[in-house]
Amino acid sequence: MQLLHAPSSPYLSLLSSKSQPKAVRLSPENCLPLSAINCSVQPRRLERSVWVLDKRSILSSATTKAASVEAGTSAISIGTAESDVLKALSQIIDPDFGTDIVSCGFVKDLHINEALGEVSFRLELTTPACPIKDMFEQKANEVVAMLPWVKSVNVTMSAQPAQPIFAGQLPVGLQKISNIVAVSSCKGGVGKSTVAVNLAYTLAGMGARVGIFDADVYGPSLPTMVSPESRLLVMNPEKKTIIPTEYLGVKMVSFGFAGQGRAIMRGPMVSGVIDQLLTTTEWGELDYLVIDMPPGTGDIQLTLCQIVPLTAAVIVTTPQKLAFIDVAKGVRMFSKLKVPCVAVVENMCHFDADGKRYYPFGRGSGSQVIQQFGIPHLFDLPIRPTLSASGDSGMPEVVADPQGEVANTFQNLGVCVVQQCAKIRQQVSTAVTYDKSFKAIRVKVPDSDEEFYLHPATVRRNDRSAQSVDEWTGEQKLQYTDVPEDIEPEEIRPMGNYAVSITWPDGFSQIAPYDQLQMIERLVDVPQPTPAQT
Repeated sequence: MQLLHAPSSPYLSLLSSKSQPKAVRLSPENCLPLSAINCSVQPRRLERSVWVLDKRSILSSATTKAASVEAGTSAISIGTAESDVLKALSQIIDPDFGTDIVSCGFVKDLHINEALGEVSFRLELTTPACPIKDMFEQKANEVVAMLPWVKSVNVTMSAQPAQPIFAGQLPVGLQKISNIVAVSSCKGGVGKSTVAVNLAYTLAGMGARVGIFDADVYGPSLPTMVSPESRLLVMNPEKKTIIPTEYLGVKMVSFGFAGQGRAIMRGPMVSGVIDQLLTTTEWGELDYLVIDMPPGTGDIQLTLCQIVPLTAAVIVTTPQKLAFIDVAKGVRMFSKLKVPCVAVVENMCHFDADGKRYYPFGRGSGSQVIQQFGIPHLFDLPIRPTLSASGDSGMPEVVADPQGEVANTFQNLGVCVVQQCAKIRQQVSTAVTYDKSFKAIRVKVPDSDEEFYLHPATVRRNDRSAQSVDEWTGEQKLQYTDVPEDIEPEEIRPMGNYAVSITWPDGFSQIAPYDQLQMIERLVDVPQPTPAQT
């Protein structure tokens, strides 16, 4: 590789994919280590060496197969059998990730009995609420059963343990929650709580473990919208933690269950109450925690976004222009806090009467949000007396009428949330990684098609924390020579949707925002993976 604006880099320009022989797949596994390449070696000689290496491998493989055929044996080695099964399963593509299920790491516990022709394995999906898990199971059975030596296939479906991708940085109560979804409107009276509660029970109906947190201390809605047997939160005296109440399998916490009714207190006190209720609750393992956000964009909203790593947000609005103005403020707030808005729900859109559809509040607020802010999905909710009544009766509409039109809309919203959260987690977990074969930090910022590499020493020298830069004078405390050229990161962990934490050999933990990484000098002429030959 060659380092832009850093002539001291030890990296070399490697062979590009265009100059490789057509039958060869050049990858880090069959490349020589960079440290072993002499600077005087020309690219053509390197090409020849790799070709000879691959050619020998190809000839060796062909010879082995030929010998097997000539021997006329029907026995299948374990290695070949596993290869056959994984190759068959690699035909199944996850539509959300655009990658086959083998590369996604979904295939677990593969067992083969070659004598009996039996194959068993487990597909571990990212969430138990995966909307296409039945399709995965069916396809897996089909493609493996088509192998000529297979007589029976046993596929078991499971889901990854509930855990955020940055668990070590969270309060204990939140360390086993996979996804935290905010439902927000920034305006009261648009049906935000109705959407939050019905979304939570839709996700639960899809097989997920779900919790609801009512963050509106001034006017909690949850005690009215659900009817749990225990309507008071209980404190664990030993752990000093809160035990959530539960209704129809969904855990829930609200200030309304604290026996205090509605709060009359100042903003800083409310922020403290919300922090305590959210972080000291024994949520246990949850796939989704739905937060019913209070109206506005003030201290309480900012506190919530700071104390918990929100995976995504769902925006609720109504057709009126006035609703759009307030919703736009909320979308901008989430944008600044690097929280992706994945869907817009336009409530009270229309009603049907006398064979016609009427729009009493006008049209276009939801579409305007979609167009102006690029939020990918829009869902319309009609004006339905049953939807309003269910919010007052303590029985969510999706539970009372699971086959109705409203439940169908929420089902589509639930599928959207599941798919978008899975995409976001995948993007965040792989946004910044260290490639040991190239000795470079690979960066692919979420929601961006751009991918680039950075020299580890350059990243370390660009730290802007108080340990590296004097906060008062702006003087650079970390000198260029303080960082060795061959430094390598020990660990890279996501920090929400906006940054990563990089741990270096000297024990220093550097917070590197995506915005900063995009401004650092980049490595150029980096070898790119060669597409698989067909």
